[in-house]
Amino acid sequence: FQSFPKSLYPANMLRAVGLESIGSRKVKVTPESWTRKTAPRETTTTEIFVAGKRRAFRAFSQWMETVERESDEALELTRIESILAFEPEGRIVKPGSAQDTYFECGLHMLPAQDSTFIQQAFVAFATERGVTVHSDLGFEVGNLWFVPVQGEQASTLLLAEFVFLRVIRPVPKMRGLLPTTKRSGPSVGCTLPTQGPLSSDPRVAILDAGLPQEHSIGRWLKNYRVLDEKAGDDPEGPEHGLAATSAFLFGPIEPEGSANRPYSFVDHLRVLDEGASLENPLELYRTLGHVEEVLLSRQYEFINLSIGPDVAIEDDDVHAWTSVIDHLLSDGSTFMTIAAGNNGTRDSIVQLDRVQVPSDCVNAVTVGAANCTSSAWARASYSARGPGRSPGVIKPDLMAFGGGKQYFHALVPGIKHNLVPLLGTSFAAPYVLRAAVGVRAILGPDLSPLAIKALLINAADRNGHDTIDVGWGKIPEDLMQVITCPSGVARIVYQGELKPGKYIRAPIPLPPEALTGKVKVKATFSFASTTDPQDSASYTRAGLEVTFRPHKGKIEDGATNAKSKSFFLKRTFATEEELRSDAGKWETVLHDSKSMYGSSLKDATFDIHYNARHNGRTADKADKIRYAMIITLEAPKHPNLFNEILEAYSALVEIQPQVALPVRV
Repeated sequence: FQSFPKSLYPANMLRAVGLESIGSRKVKVTPESWTRKTAPRETTTTEIFVAGKRRAFRAFSQWMETVERESDEALELTRIESILAFEPEGRIVKPGSAQDTYFECGLHMLPAQDSTFIQQAFVAFATERGVTVHSDLGFEVGNLWFVPVQGEQASTLLLAEFVFLRVIRPVPKMRGLLPTTKRSGPSVGCTLPTQGPLSSDPRVAILDAGLPQEHSIGRWLKNYRVLDEKAGDDPEGPEHGLAATSAFLFGPIEPEGSANRPYSFVDHLRVLDEGASLENPLELYRTLGHVEEVLLSRQYEFINLSIGPDVAIEDDDVHAWTSVIDHLLSDGSTFMTIAAGNNGTRDSIVQLDRVQVPSDCVNAVTVGAANCTSSAWARASYSARGPGRSPGVIKPDLMAFGGGKQYFHALVPGIKHNLVPLLGTSFAAPYVLRAAVGVRAILGPDLSPLAIKALLINAADRNGHDTIDVGWGKIPEDLMQVITCPSGVARIVYQGELKPGKYIRAPIPLPPEALTGKVKVKATFSFASTTDPQDSASYTRAGLEVTFRPHKGKIEDGATNAKSKSFFLKRTFATEEELRSDAGKWETVLHDSKSMYGSSLKDATFDIHYNARHNGRTADKADKIRYAMIITLEAPKHPNLFNEILEAYSALVEIQPQVALPVRV
């Protein structure tokens, strides 16, 4: 079913005819007619996949002839643009070549029902065609079953005739590990700190390709674990793993200089092994299994992942990696950074330069690479670009130095403190994780992972670059700019839980006396959401509607609330055609700023409403969600702004550093 408008869900009609929605995706169609004055043109809508008994499909055409004209079911039917069979060729995303013998399949399962019979039928169907299904490596997420299969291309593509198959495509390879190292010339050294980390509290893990037998990070390495002890290392794995861990512990190290003091201890977990170098296509699924094992353990609050499939994201269907990771991050208790990918120089016309899977995770922080640490920074040419999928349009989330005009220097294997010059988002991502852990180490456990995420986004600067290149911007090199308030600046943190369908009012604390001169208000919302991978058109289950009311005295006649003013521009998240639907409402991060005169602010508030949906329609019941909100006020004519607000609002609690400031790292 292709519905128009996009937000329509024909619940009454499906119930009446005995059919059930099992998934959806965005498609572009040109409607035969519409209510607008202009001629119909191509627009985005939702394609709904339905399943049911054969008799229900046979009776459907007769039902359309006899349905009561003014009923809800009939009204929904009139808004269906087309009803089509899901043909086998529509399930083949990429046919691959005759040399491809490994493919990944995504199959629809039935909602809230045991779908083992579908899996068993698919295995039998494949076996009859000489195709092996590696069920032991499969992942069931939401109402989708992702599973790799092995067979000749011609035979494997025949699996598209299986009615519950959603998608089939060649299994992508893993990303290369060290494509841009530079080893020529004499070795360059550095001096490492002599003391332990700033805090022993944060629980941090680097999920990567292992560590060499000899290295110089033992003082700060709490645990080293190999997920598959029977497999050996990838030839380049330990060097990559050490560099990523070095980037987390010390950030970029100045050649012949002194490395920064680590904020915490770290565990390194080898999730990628020799299977990648042996070009074993199943390594993709084995590695994801190791990542899932770590996330399921709930041992870590801060995690970095700088590896993944070598494939750019697509808008149609969600990948297994993204689905699994987003599901396990949906409770908001883990801060996870993911490298955006080093494919930024690939063909932009066919969007091969977009962020790579699983960088489209809405519950993780995707990191791109900046080319230098100075104020003249820009996106490094190799760093993958946006946009992400909707929801999750703003990708990468953040930028950090990863090497470009200047190299990112990290430790090399060996007991000597030698450095290697590097380039890559693989090192920018753990550098952002270092900043997040730094916030936790300095400010303590009161700030949730979601609050730390919002804090970093709130402090990021785009430096005049487009969001498609740099997302929300680059984090400051100096962490003090994130966690301290200079003269004329106050930063307020809200965090907690939201109930579906409820409103909460978040006041913007202001001094008792009216502010004078120009004032800048910057606000960032961040929340975690359960996801529906089978419904890529409505992937997140939670969405926020935020209303800004700057002045409580300005009330229109007959209204009970103060007049609202736009704050978060939907155009940031959606194209012009998507603005007519609800695109933008379901993003897990909202961020914007407004400049105004201080006199226009009086008892200003943000009213927050949590909307819940499930399988693309309004949810009958939904869980509470965790959220965080950061509000930054900049009033240059009020140098004592922070203390004035603190004195006026007894409910506000100053977040006290757990260590003396400034921190010497």
